[in-house]
Amino acid sequence: MGHGRRARIHFPAPAAVARFEAAVASTISESVAAPIGSQSAFQRAATIGWAAGLASFSIWGLLPIYYKQLKPVPALEVLAYRVLGAALLLVLALAIRGQKGRLWGELRRWHRLRLHVPTAVLIGVNWLAFVWAVQNDRLLDASLGYYLNPLVSALLGVIFLKESMRRGQILALALAALSVLALIVRHGHVPWIGLLLSGCFAFYGLLRKKADHPAVLGLGVETVLLTPFALALLLFRSSSSMGHVSTTVDVLLLLCGLTTVLPLVLFLEAARRLRLSTVGLMQYLLPTMQFVIAVAVFHEPFSMMHLFTFAGIWAALVLYGVAR
Repeated sequence: MGHGRRARIHFPAPAAVARFEAAVASTISESVAAPIGSQSAFQRAATIGWAAGLASFSIWGLLPIYYKQLKPVPALEVLAYRVLGAALLLVLALAIRGQKGRLWGELRRWHRLRLHVPTAVLIGVNWLAFVWAVQNDRLLDASLGYYLNPLVSALLGVIFLKESMRRGQILALALAALSVLALIVRHGHVPWIGLLLSGCFAFYGLLRKKADHPAVLGLGVETVLLTPFALALLLFRSSSSMGHVSTTVDVLLLLCGLTTVLPLVLFLEAARRLRLSTVGLMQYLLPTMQFVIAVAVFHEPFSMMHLFTFAGIWAALVLYGVAR
Protein backbone atom coordinates (compact mmCIF):
# COMPACT_ATOMS: atom_id res chain seq x y z
CA MET A 1 0.00 0.00 0.00
CA GLY A 2 1.28 3.46 -0.79
CA HIS A 3 2.03 6.08 1.82
CA GLY A 4 1.12 9.14 -0.24
CA ARG A 5 -1.52 11.71 0.51
CA ARG A 6 -5.00 10.19 0.38
CA ALA A 7 -8.21 11.93 -0.58
CA ARG A 8 -10.67 12.37 2.24
CA ILE A 9 -13.79 10.21 1.86
CA HIS A 10 -16.91 11.06 3.82
CA PHE A 11 -18.62 7.94 5.18
CA PRO A 12 -22.02 7.75 6.85
CA ALA A 13 -22.22 7.96 10.62
CA PRO A 14 -22.25 4.66 12.59
CA ALA A 15 -25.97 5.16 13.37
CA ALA A 16 -26.74 5.34 9.65
CA VAL A 17 -24.69 2.19 9.11
CA ALA A 18 -26.71 0.42 11.81
CA ARG A 19 -30.02 1.44 10.18
CA PHE A 20 -28.71 0.27 6.81
CA GLU A 21 -27.69 -3.14 8.22
CA ALA A 22 -31.13 -3.55 9.84
CA ALA A 23 -32.74 -2.92 6.46
CA VAL A 24 -30.40 -5.47 4.89
CA ALA A 25 -31.37 -8.03 7.56
CA SER A 26 -35.01 -7.56 6.59
CA THR A 27 -34.13 -8.03 2.93
CA ILE A 28 -32.11 -11.15 3.77
CA SER A 29 -34.99 -12.72 5.65
CA GLU A 30 -37.38 -12.09 2.76
CA SER A 31 -34.88 -13.29 0.15
CA VAL A 32 -34.10 -16.58 1.88
CA ALA A 33 -37.77 -17.46 2.32
CA ALA A 34 -39.04 -16.23 -1.05
CA PRO A 35 -40.58 -18.90 -3.28
CA ILE A 36 -39.06 -19.47 -6.67
CA GLY A 37 -42.40 -19.22 -8.41
CA SER A 38 -44.24 -21.30 -10.96
CA GLN A 39 -42.65 -23.39 -13.69
CA SER A 40 -43.65 -20.68 -16.24
CA ALA A 41 -41.25 -18.31 -14.44
CA PHE A 42 -38.32 -20.74 -14.81
CA GLN A 43 -36.34 -18.43 -17.09
CA ARG A 44 -36.77 -15.50 -14.73
CA ALA A 45 -35.64 -17.65 -11.80
CA ALA A 46 -32.55 -18.74 -13.75
CA THR A 47 -31.72 -15.12 -14.59
CA ILE A 48 -32.02 -14.13 -10.95
CA GLY A 49 -29.89 -17.15 -9.99
CA TRP A 50 -27.13 -16.17 -12.41
CA ALA A 51 -27.19 -12.57 -11.19
CA ALA A 52 -27.10 -13.65 -7.54
CA GLY A 53 -24.31 -16.17 -8.14
CA LEU A 54 -22.11 -13.77 -10.08
CA ALA A 55 -22.70 -11.05 -7.47
CA SER A 56 -21.89 -13.46 -4.65
CA PHE A 57 -18.59 -14.70 -6.03
CA SER A 58 -17.64 -11.22 -7.24
CA ILE A 59 -18.07 -9.80 -3.73
CA TRP A 60 -16.06 -12.68 -2.24
CA GLY A 61 -13.43 -12.19 -4.93
CA LEU A 62 -13.10 -8.46 -4.20
CA LEU A 63 -13.01 -8.83 -0.41
CA PRO A 64 -9.17 -8.86 -0.35
CA ILE A 65 -9.19 -5.20 -1.41
CA TYR A 66 -11.65 -4.47 1.42
CA TYR A 67 -9.59 -6.25 4.08
CA LYS A 68 -6.37 -4.72 2.79
CA GLN A 69 -7.76 -1.35 3.93
CA LEU A 70 -7.99 -2.83 7.44
CA LYS A 71 -4.30 -3.70 7.59
CA PRO A 72 -3.76 -1.35 10.59
CA VAL A 73 -6.24 -3.49 12.56
CA PRO A 74 -5.04 -6.86 13.99
CA ALA A 75 -6.61 -9.83 12.21
CA LEU A 76 -8.17 -11.11 15.46
CA GLU A 77 -9.94 -7.79 15.98
CA VAL A 78 -11.23 -7.83 12.40
CA LEU A 79 -12.53 -11.36 13.05
CA ALA A 80 -14.35 -10.13 16.17
CA TYR A 81 -16.19 -7.46 14.17
CA ARG A 82 -17.01 -9.98 11.43
CA VAL A 83 -18.53 -12.35 13.99
CA LEU A 84 -20.49 -9.69 15.88
CA GLY A 85 -21.81 -8.01 12.74
CA ALA A 86 -22.78 -11.30 11.11
CA ALA A 87 -24.47 -12.57 14.28
CA LEU A 88 -26.51 -9.35 14.58
CA LEU A 89 -27.67 -9.50 10.97
CA LEU A 90 -28.53 -13.19 11.07
CA VAL A 91 -30.43 -12.98 14.37
CA LEU A 92 -32.39 -9.99 13.03
CA ALA A 93 -33.18 -11.88 9.82
CA LEU A 94 -34.37 -14.97 11.72
CA ALA A 95 -36.41 -12.82 14.12
CA ILE A 96 -38.13 -11.01 11.24
CA ARG A 97 -39.11 -14.40 9.80
CA GLY A 98 -40.36 -15.62 13.17
CA GLN A 99 -37.60 -18.23 13.43
CA LYS A 100 -35.77 -16.88 16.45
CA GLY A 101 -37.26 -19.69 18.53
CA ARG A 102 -35.57 -22.25 16.29
CA LEU A 103 -32.26 -20.48 16.86
CA TRP A 104 -32.55 -20.62 20.66
CA GLY A 105 -33.83 -24.18 20.40
CA GLU A 106 -30.65 -25.23 18.57
CA LEU A 107 -28.54 -23.52 21.26
CA ARG A 108 -30.31 -25.41 24.08
CA ARG A 109 -29.88 -28.91 22.63
CA TRP A 110 -26.58 -30.54 23.50
CA HIS A 111 -26.79 -33.20 20.80
CA ARG A 112 -27.18 -30.39 18.24
CA LEU A 113 -24.41 -28.28 19.76
CA ARG A 114 -21.99 -31.18 19.33
CA LEU A 115 -22.32 -30.53 15.61
CA HIS A 116 -22.55 -26.73 15.75
CA VAL A 117 -19.46 -26.15 17.93
CA PRO A 118 -16.91 -27.71 15.54
CA THR A 119 -18.45 -25.96 12.53
CA ALA A 120 -18.32 -22.65 14.43
CA VAL A 121 -14.64 -23.20 15.19
CA LEU A 122 -13.88 -24.15 11.58
CA ILE A 123 -15.65 -21.14 10.06
CA GLY A 124 -14.00 -18.85 12.62
CA VAL A 125 -10.54 -20.19 11.78
CA ASN A 126 -11.32 -19.88 8.07
CA TRP A 127 -12.37 -16.22 8.41
CA LEU A 128 -9.35 -15.41 10.56
CA ALA A 129 -6.87 -17.17 8.25
CA PHE A 130 -8.21 -15.34 5.21
CA VAL A 131 -7.96 -11.89 6.83
CA TRP A 132 -4.44 -12.72 8.06
CA ALA A 133 -3.42 -13.87 4.58
CA VAL A 134 -4.60 -10.62 2.98
CA GLN A 135 -2.94 -8.44 5.62
CA ASN A 136 0.36 -10.35 5.37
CA ASP A 137 0.64 -10.46 1.57
CA ARG A 138 -0.27 -14.14 1.28
CA LEU A 139 -3.35 -13.81 -0.94
CA LEU A 140 -1.71 -15.97 -3.61
CA ASP A 141 -1.53 -18.84 -1.12
CA ALA A 142 -5.16 -18.20 -0.17
CA SER A 143 -6.30 -18.41 -3.79
CA LEU A 144 -4.37 -21.68 -4.09
CA GLY A 145 -6.36 -22.98 -1.13
CA TYR A 146 -9.71 -22.06 -2.69
CA TYR A 147 -8.71 -23.78 -5.94
CA LEU A 148 -7.83 -26.88 -3.92
CA ASN A 149 -11.04 -26.81 -1.87
CA PRO A 150 -13.30 -28.80 -4.28
CA LEU A 151 -10.63 -31.50 -4.59
CA VAL A 152 -10.13 -31.71 -0.81
CA SER A 153 -13.91 -31.87 -0.34
CA ALA A 154 -14.09 -34.74 -2.82
CA LEU A 155 -11.34 -36.59 -0.94
CA LEU A 156 -13.18 -36.15 2.38
CA GLY A 157 -16.34 -37.45 0.72
CA VAL A 158 -14.51 -40.65 -0.19
CA ILE A 159 -12.96 -41.06 3.28
CA PHE A 160 -15.92 -40.17 5.50
CA LEU A 161 -19.03 -40.60 3.33
CA LYS A 162 -17.82 -43.64 1.37
CA GLU A 163 -18.48 -41.85 -1.92
CA SER A 164 -17.00 -43.53 -4.99
CA MET A 165 -14.43 -42.00 -7.33
CA ARG A 166 -13.66 -42.66 -10.95
CA ARG A 167 -10.13 -43.24 -12.17
CA GLY A 168 -9.94 -39.78 -13.75
CA GLN A 169 -10.95 -38.13 -10.47
CA ILE A 170 -8.26 -40.07 -8.59
CA LEU A 171 -5.71 -38.91 -11.17
CA ALA A 172 -6.91 -35.33 -10.70
CA LEU A 173 -6.32 -35.52 -6.95
CA ALA A 174 -2.86 -37.01 -7.50
CA LEU A 175 -1.98 -34.26 -10.01
CA ALA A 176 -3.04 -31.54 -7.57
CA ALA A 177 -1.04 -33.13 -4.74
CA LEU A 178 2.07 -33.43 -6.94
CA SER A 179 1.73 -29.80 -8.02
CA VAL A 180 1.68 -28.57 -4.42
CA LEU A 181 4.51 -30.95 -3.48
CA ALA A 182 6.65 -29.55 -6.33
CA LEU A 183 6.18 -26.03 -4.95
CA ILE A 184 7.23 -27.20 -1.49
CA VAL A 185 10.33 -29.00 -2.78
CA ARG A 186 11.40 -26.17 -5.09
CA HIS A 187 10.93 -23.29 -2.67
CA GLY A 188 11.14 -25.10 0.68
CA HIS A 189 7.95 -23.25 1.49
CA VAL A 190 4.75 -25.00 2.54
CA PRO A 191 1.71 -22.96 1.42
CA TRP A 192 0.20 -23.62 4.83
CA ILE A 193 -2.33 -20.80 4.66
CA GLY A 194 -3.80 -22.26 1.46
CA LEU A 195 -3.84 -25.78 2.91
CA LEU A 196 -5.43 -24.47 6.12
CA LEU A 197 -8.15 -22.59 4.22
CA SER A 198 -8.99 -25.50 1.95
CA GLY A 199 -8.92 -27.99 4.84
CA CYS A 200 -11.06 -25.88 7.17
CA PHE A 201 -13.67 -25.14 4.54
CA ALA A 202 -13.77 -28.72 3.27
CA PHE A 203 -14.29 -30.10 6.79
CA TYR A 204 -16.83 -27.35 7.44
CA GLY A 205 -18.80 -28.42 4.38
CA LEU A 206 -18.56 -32.08 5.41
CA LEU A 207 -19.89 -31.44 8.93
CA ARG A 208 -22.64 -29.13 7.67
CA LYS A 209 -23.71 -31.85 5.22
CA LYS A 210 -23.84 -34.44 8.01
CA ALA A 211 -25.71 -32.05 10.34
CA ASP A 212 -28.19 -31.10 7.59
CA HIS A 213 -28.93 -27.67 9.11
CA PRO A 214 -30.64 -24.93 7.09
CA ALA A 215 -27.85 -22.66 5.85
CA VAL A 216 -28.87 -19.35 7.44
CA LEU A 217 -30.03 -20.96 10.68
CA GLY A 218 -26.79 -22.94 10.96
CA LEU A 219 -24.62 -19.89 10.33
CA GLY A 220 -26.72 -17.92 12.83
CA VAL A 221 -26.05 -20.54 15.52
CA GLU A 222 -22.34 -20.61 14.67
CA THR A 223 -21.91 -16.84 14.90
CA VAL A 224 -23.90 -16.68 18.15
CA LEU A 225 -21.61 -19.36 19.61
CA LEU A 226 -18.57 -17.30 18.58
CA THR A 227 -20.05 -14.04 19.90
CA PRO A 228 -18.85 -14.39 23.56
CA PHE A 229 -15.27 -14.88 22.37
CA ALA A 230 -15.54 -11.92 19.99
CA LEU A 231 -16.91 -9.70 22.78
CA ALA A 232 -14.20 -10.86 25.19
CA LEU A 233 -11.53 -10.10 22.60
CA LEU A 234 -12.79 -6.54 22.12
CA LEU A 235 -13.49 -5.84 25.80
CA PHE A 236 -10.21 -7.11 27.20
CA ARG A 237 -7.83 -5.77 24.57
CA SER A 238 -5.39 -3.18 25.94
CA SER A 239 -6.22 -0.93 23.00
CA SER A 240 -8.93 -0.88 20.34
CA SER A 241 -8.65 0.24 16.72
CA MET A 242 -12.22 1.57 16.67
CA GLY A 243 -12.03 5.34 16.95
CA HIS A 244 -8.23 5.39 16.99
CA VAL A 245 -7.19 4.93 13.34
CA SER A 246 -9.52 6.75 10.96
CA THR A 247 -13.19 7.22 10.14
CA THR A 248 -12.69 5.00 7.10
CA VAL A 249 -11.44 2.12 9.27
CA ASP A 250 -14.31 2.61 11.74
CA VAL A 251 -16.95 2.32 9.01
CA LEU A 252 -15.23 -0.65 7.37
CA LEU A 253 -15.18 -2.46 10.73
CA LEU A 254 -18.88 -1.74 11.25
CA LEU A 255 -19.66 -3.16 7.80
CA CYS A 256 -17.65 -6.37 8.32
CA GLY A 257 -20.80 -8.30 9.23
CA LEU A 258 -22.60 -7.13 6.11
CA THR A 259 -19.71 -8.09 3.81
CA THR A 260 -19.64 -11.49 5.51
CA VAL A 261 -23.37 -12.28 5.28
CA LEU A 262 -24.45 -10.62 2.02
CA PRO A 263 -22.42 -12.81 -0.40
CA LEU A 264 -23.54 -15.91 1.51
CA VAL A 265 -27.21 -15.02 1.05
CA LEU A 266 -26.66 -14.27 -2.64
CA PHE A 267 -24.94 -17.66 -2.94
CA LEU A 268 -27.93 -19.36 -1.31
CA GLU A 269 -30.26 -17.65 -3.80
CA ALA A 270 -28.11 -18.89 -6.68
CA ALA A 271 -28.01 -22.42 -5.27
CA ARG A 272 -31.83 -22.46 -5.01
CA ARG A 273 -32.38 -21.35 -8.59
CA LEU A 274 -29.56 -22.98 -10.55
CA ARG A 275 -28.16 -26.47 -11.04
CA LEU A 276 -25.48 -27.36 -8.49
CA SER A 277 -23.08 -28.12 -11.33
CA THR A 278 -23.56 -24.57 -12.62
CA VAL A 279 -22.91 -23.10 -9.18
CA GLY A 280 -19.89 -25.38 -8.82
CA LEU A 281 -18.34 -23.98 -12.01
CA MET A 282 -19.13 -20.41 -10.97
CA GLN A 283 -17.23 -20.86 -7.70
CA TYR A 284 -13.92 -20.78 -9.58
CA LEU A 285 -14.54 -17.09 -10.20
CA LEU A 286 -13.59 -16.53 -6.53
CA PRO A 287 -10.00 -17.88 -6.49
CA THR A 288 -9.42 -16.57 -10.03
CA MET A 289 -10.24 -13.01 -8.95
CA GLN A 290 -8.07 -13.44 -5.85
CA PHE A 291 -5.23 -14.77 -8.02
CA VAL A 292 -5.42 -11.75 -10.35
CA ILE A 293 -5.62 -9.28 -7.45
CA ALA A 294 -2.66 -10.92 -5.68
CA VAL A 295 -0.42 -10.71 -8.76
CA ALA A 296 -1.66 -7.60 -10.58
CA VAL A 297 -2.84 -5.36 -7.72
CA PHE A 298 -0.89 -6.42 -4.63
CA HIS A 299 2.22 -7.44 -6.65
CA GLU A 300 2.91 -10.55 -4.59
CA PRO A 301 5.93 -12.62 -5.76
CA PHE A 302 4.96 -15.02 -8.55
CA SER A 303 7.65 -17.38 -9.83
CA MET A 304 7.71 -19.92 -12.63
CA MET A 305 7.24 -22.62 -9.98
CA HIS A 306 4.06 -20.86 -8.83
CA LEU A 307 2.90 -20.90 -12.45
CA PHE A 308 3.70 -24.62 -12.68
CA THR A 309 1.78 -25.32 -9.46
CA PHE A 310 -1.29 -23.34 -10.45
CA ALA A 311 -1.24 -24.83 -13.96
CA GLY A 312 -1.16 -28.31 -12.42
CA ILE A 313 -4.13 -27.52 -10.17
CA TRP A 314 -6.09 -25.94 -13.04
CA ALA A 315 -5.45 -29.07 -15.11
CA ALA A 316 -6.53 -31.24 -12.16
CA LEU A 317 -9.79 -29.30 -11.85
CA VAL A 318 -10.50 -29.73 -15.56
CA LEU A 319 -9.68 -33.45 -15.35
CA TYR A 320 -11.88 -33.85 -12.29
CA GLY A 321 -14.79 -32.08 -14.02
CA VAL A 322 -14.47 -34.17 -17.18
CA ALA A 323 -14.29 -37.40 -15.20
CA ARG A 324 -17.49 -36.73 -13.22
